[in-house]
Amino acid sequence: MGLDDTQPWTPEPLAPGALGGERPPAPSPMSAASRLPEPPPADVCAAVEAVLAAARTPLDDGTSNAQLLDRARGLARLVNLAQAELARTVAHAESMGAAYADGLTGMKPWLRGHAHLTGPDAAAVLAAGRLAQRMPAVGAGAAAGGIAAGQLVVIGRILTDDVWATGEAAGVDLPALDVVVAEAAMRSPRTLADVCRRIADALDPDGPAPSDPTKGRGLRITRRADGSRSIRGQLDAGGGEQVEAALEAIAAAGRCEGDLRSREQRAADALVQLAALHLAAGDLPMLRTTKPQITALIQLEDLADPDTRPAATRLGSGATTTNTVARQAACDGDVARILLGPDGLPLDVGRAHRLVPAHIRRAAEVRDRGCVFTGCHAPAWWCDAHHLTHWIDGGETSLTNTALLCERHHTQVHHGYRLEWDPDDGHWRTFRPDGREIITGVLTDTTGQPIDHERQHDPPLFDPAAG
Repeated sequence: MGLDDTQPWTPEPLAPGALGGERPPAPSPMSAASRLPEPPPADVCAAVEAVLAAARTPLDDGTSNAQLLDRARGLARLVNLAQAELARTVAHAESMGAAYADGLTGMKPWLRGHAHLTGPDAAAVLAAGRLAQRMPAVGAGAAAGGIAAGQLVVIGRILTDDVWATGEAAGVDLPALDVVVAEAAMRSPRTLADVCRRIADALDPDGPAPSDPTKGRGLRITRRADGSRSIRGQLDAGGGEQVEAALEAIAAAGRCEGDLRSREQRAADALVQLAALHLAAGDLPMLRTTKPQITALIQLEDLADPDTRPAATRLGSGATTTNTVARQAACDGDVARILLGPDGLPLDVGRAHRLVPAHIRRAAEVRDRGCVFTGCHAPAWWCDAHHLTHWIDGGETSLTNTALLCERHHTQVHHGYRLEWDPDDGHWRTFRPDGREIITGVLTDTTGQPIDHERQHDPPLFDPAAG
């Protein structure tokens, strides 16, 4: 199976009335608050149907090796086409401020919360769309399926906006260089990085102007499904010297005869010890009106069980881990008891105060785990405790009238967005100022009838039926 460049591809016509017909106006604000996603445009539906049809094609022993390779080549081009069009759409949506309709500041957090992309992938999509706007020849190559997303990352990393602006200010023929880069990407991809570096050196031989070295600092902590973390970052010379000296001091003090840990293990242990020392000393700044601390939610019988039980503990970050972690934390920590109702939710704890007291906030963290605004993944320690019915309007300070919201979405809820607790599925729902519900996910209909939106919540930490 190959793709014929000489014949333009046209989408298959959809069934009459499948899409495109005008939808009747919602008879009431309640019906406007539909829990179903809007269908994509007809051209996107046709492309999705074409890919689904290809996915249903059997790959049996009758398919030759040459046919398999041609098929893979054609599908690789299809992937490039889809990624380029996604990047183009996202960049245009960013320029239009479209993400504000869902209560977000830009398309990068929208891609993370609504399309389930990781942070780096979302940033790469947005950067690719901006690059295609700045370098039309490269954008055209991507739109034709000849330049892959990874190549766009390489181009954008070397030929930055600043480098391109320097060339424009000097009167360089940037369209010609744009064509050179596009040709290198499509015809000699192995030389792409070298071509981009030579162009960057020619456009800006002096390199970037001197600046504050601390501006280059960056640290990313990625939480995996099992609660472990990977750390990636960069420090300037002065900051790196301070951090390395502190870690080396702790690592050296902890060494003893027979220590078989590698240097990397000793450095990691020293970083954890540095955090533990400051948490224990209580000299860290206050975090959301309380001292920063490690929290672990676990049933009493699991805490007392000496055997390792997987997925028995939920940490304050939302990660699920074994009861061993909770037992370790309980060795040098306070144990607070929170009574759960028959539905697994914390009961109302305490009387009303104007400010949410610590015990009600802890119960809200157990229930909400983080910001409850649809599409937001902010952890609990970023969040404010929001009164659903404001105190000045007679609202009580209770668990049922409290929801956790990050600062951004706390502001949004005070400016037209609305939260509603759904007792049927035991989760929060978010509505735009026009009454429509914000829905996340990438599955949308292509046949005229919107598919049911099925929320896939985290499984319950405690299963009463498990015994």
